[in-house]
Amino acid sequence: MDAITFGTDGWRATLETFTTPRVRMVGQGVATYLADEGRDAPVVVGYDARESSRGFAEELARVLCANGFDVLLPERDCPTPLVAHAIVERDLAGGLAITASHNPPEYNGVKFIPHTGAPALPEVTDAIADRLAEPDPLPESEHGTVREVDLETPHADAVFDLVGSITAGDDSAISHSDTDSRDSTAGDTDSRDSKAGDSAPDDAIIESDFTVAYDAMHGSGRGVTDAALERAGLTVERLRCERDPDFGGGAPEPAAEHLTELIDRVTDPNSAPVLGLANDGDADRLAIVTPARGYLDENLFFAALYEYLLESDAGSAVRSVSTTYLIDRVAEAHAEAVHEVPVGFKWVAQAMADHDALVGGEESGGFTVRGHVREKDGVLVALLAAAMHAAEPIDDRVDRLLDTHGTVVQDKISVDCPDEEKGRVLGALESEIPETVAGTTVADVNTADGFKLLLEDGSWLLVRPSGTEPVLRVYAEAETDERVATLLDAGESLVEPLVESRG
Repeated sequence: MDAITFGTDGWRATLETFTTPRVRMVGQGVATYLADEGRDAPVVVGYDARESSRGFAEELARVLCANGFDVLLPERDCPTPLVAHAIVERDLAGGLAITASHNPPEYNGVKFIPHTGAPALPEVTDAIADRLAEPDPLPESEHGTVREVDLETPHADAVFDLVGSITAGDDSAISHSDTDSRDSTAGDTDSRDSKAGDSAPDDAIIESDFTVAYDAMHGSGRGVTDAALERAGLTVERLRCERDPDFGGGAPEPAAEHLTELIDRVTDPNSAPVLGLANDGDADRLAIVTPARGYLDENLFFAALYEYLLESDAGSAVRSVSTTYLIDRVAEAHAEAVHEVPVGFKWVAQAMADHDALVGGEESGGFTVRGHVREKDGVLVALLAAAMHAAEPIDDRVDRLLDTHGTVVQDKISVDCPDEEKGRVLGALESEIPETVAGTTVADVNTADGFKLLLEDGSWLLVRPSGTEPVLRVYAEAETDERVATLLDAGESLVEPLVESRG
């Protein structure tokens, strides 16, 4: 039980720790929590493409079923956002996703999503942790049922309608998840359980037919994100769109160093694709590749996306403390506000609800928009990126943004730090905050998540603990690559001695 800890986005561990008995304890904790909350609707259990994921999902389903809950399982591995959407669209008690997201294949994980479809807040995961226990089944006559359903079609229809409303400039449109038309017999086989992608080509929402290269990284976005892009009216070239539980021997992390083939294809002047898109292992995040820039910094994409949405709608933005201030400059130009939150999409989702924000996101490539479920969704955002590119090439839009608001560069590094040492190191850092960093005075310190040192020249340095790995993250933002590198060196020099001083 002590090995089960809920971090930034659920519990993840290597398969030596992430075992069937412990997964079953999580299932019992969730079942007890839902029962104590008076929620008795069905529960959905999704899973990613890892070799062990379907088996763990079935174990969770057995425990929930033995506690009296009906359980819905997807027909195949699926993106985590499809689980979140199903919870709201089908009015479920909640859901679980077996996924380690972008971690290497030797990892797995589980996250609980409440009835809101938004990530669970700490008070929820703490309540589940307090209820972890060996399975305690009800009499067999009181057991629920387990049934496979299609999660792809209702999600595909919802994101298609939402993006279609944006491309049409209809800011009053809402997605299926916000209507009263959800099936009262949640989960019953009906017309929603036809396969995604059966729509006629003439329902395309992107009029300009250009070619997109899509890299699924062997993960759960295959057959989902690419199908949505084709349905929108685009030609799609597929990379790594076959299931491989080992992800080709690497991690399904859509970072530049893992997307070399996609980058080479899009930046080749003789190649057909004018845009590259890639999802992580469970397709809740998105990476963008453009002809001029290659791998597009997620901060720049976030700013471009926000500006694009503001062309047809109004509203504030929510960003994490590690995300670029370029968002603030775009907001100010449109007389809008920005709400800064700690790292973790649960905080983004909560602030979006609190402020009815237009868009929310993080520099790690997770975003959602108003009118959709409040969970990051790499399928939805892939479709939005394509629509945005059709309206104006993303490179041109980013060039214009930087010309208008000034150049912004951001990068980050990791410093190894055992999880049990993070509290001590951050406590020591609090008394070691310097008056200057890389020759510039520290004007203010933001402690929303770790320590963010705001410098007089407008640049900043952030040190915070990772919630998913045994490292401290060090971020920096400034006007040039050279300045960012200098700030990161200063941050590493500040943190490393504190880590090494243990015991």
